[in-house]
Amino acid sequence: MTERIPVNPGTVDWAGENPGIYLKDTPDGDYVTLALYFRIVLSPHGRGHTMLILGAPDEAKGYPDATNLCLTDNEPLTHYLIDGFVSKFPTFKDKPGLKAATWITSAAFDKSGDLKASYTETAQGKDVSASMTWKDMNPPFAVEVSPAHAVTGAHDMYSVFLEAKDAEILVNGAALNGRVADRVLFGETISTAFLAFAETWVTPAK
Repeated sequence: MTERIPVNPGTVDWAGENPGIYLKDTPDGDYVTLALYFRIVLSPHGRGHTMLILGAPDEAKGYPDATNLCLTDNEPLTHYLIDGFVSKFPTFKDKPGLKAATWITSAAFDKSGDLKASYTETAQGKDVSASMTWKDMNPPFAVEVSPAHAVTGAHDMYSVFLEAKDAEILVNGAALNGRVADRVLFGETISTAFLAFAETWVTPAK
């Protein structure tokens, strides 16, 4: 086993929180709704929040023609996250809805609930309100992966995950399609609805 070192010599790209909800109509079907939330405490573009919702990930349409939208209070940070990270995640890669999503800036963000029964992240923009809710959480577990296992294929990543057995995404009070399923990640079968805290992404030293 490779000896672990106490200080990673790489470059810290960002740190914060990055929970997600990926929903399917059937367990073996394609994702019909994708959503990610970012609460960033450290990055080259400062602090900020982003809620990315693709209610029609395979459609090249923005809101309101399709429920593909991105709410943010820090546009440069959100571009950095989507261009350098989200667009490389296998679940989001090459999805037409990602490029077509309508951006809603100067949004306000809040959270509520606990980390056992129900936890909600909310975003409020001009004429649009959205929320992501995770329900019935399993105990937390720690993740530490190298580029070979990171979803970007290029970073070290550290995080604390909590799986949710159920989840819901609302836009202007209407629930988006799909339900929670299972997927294989980091060599384990875990829920497609997850909370991710104390998350840190690092570009390895060359």
